[in-house]
Amino acid sequence: MINSAEKLNKFTVTANAELLTALSRIDSNKLGFVIVVNDEYNVMGVLTDGDVRRALISGKPVQSSIEDIFNRSAAIVHVSDGFEKVTELFKSPAIKFLPITDDDGKLVNIITKSQFHTYLLQDIQGDLHYDFLSLDTKILDSEIYNRPWGFYKTTVLTDYYQAKVLTIKPMAQLSLQSHQHREEYWIVVHGKGIVNVDNSVIPVSTGSTVFIPKQAKHRLTNTDSQESLIITEVQIGDYLGEDDIIRYEDIYGRV
Repeated sequence: MINSAEKLNKFTVTANAELLTALSRIDSNKLGFVIVVNDEYNVMGVLTDGDVRRALISGKPVQSSIEDIFNRSAAIVHVSDGFEKVTELFKSPAIKFLPITDDDGKLVNIITKSQFHTYLLQDIQGDLHYDFLSLDTKILDSEIYNRPWGFYKTTVLTDYYQAKVLTIKPMAQLSLQSHQHREEYWIVVHGKGIVNVDNSVIPVSTGSTVFIPKQAKHRLTNTDSQESLIITEVQIGDYLGEDDIIRYEDIYGRV
């Protein structure tokens, strides 16, 4: 459970706070917003970095109060509403975060859309009292990594599974390799190619699925000379690091 006002303080300001104070609080918490509360910690509204930016552009001095610029009609959920209400509200592209209050309107928690997705994808058990601010949302955000055969992007990475999208360039080929700690499940979403799994040679095209057991030697080849081969990959295992690869053959000289 979140630690009430003590932990929420850097995400809140009062309605009579100066613009500079609110801006400093937003810069400190790195979430792009603050919740506006009264002296009893009841939610009065929200203030985003966009609200601050527009106020400054309009000529408001940084010493002025935020009282006439914060959003008093922002969406709010109550602890008793449950996750169904959170799910419905986050369907709106305009809603990126939600204050969570008790039935008397007192702020007891905060949840962002990325924290909500992180919570769901890790199958954490809890309710709207859960400490969402402690979640590591980086599991949803990964760079695109170039490889000689194309590129891949991790879409989700947790302690026990990883999901990727791989794009293999025309006529390109992954190395013949195996993994000691993970098994993989492939779905071809575009293109066609050949998958080698131990002694099996499997032609694949859009909609094909392939299972790669632990320690099986496998390779993927794009056989099309014009279009990329795109697959989604789910890895399950006790270790999901990129160094869990044993290469046996590679047309790019990486053995």
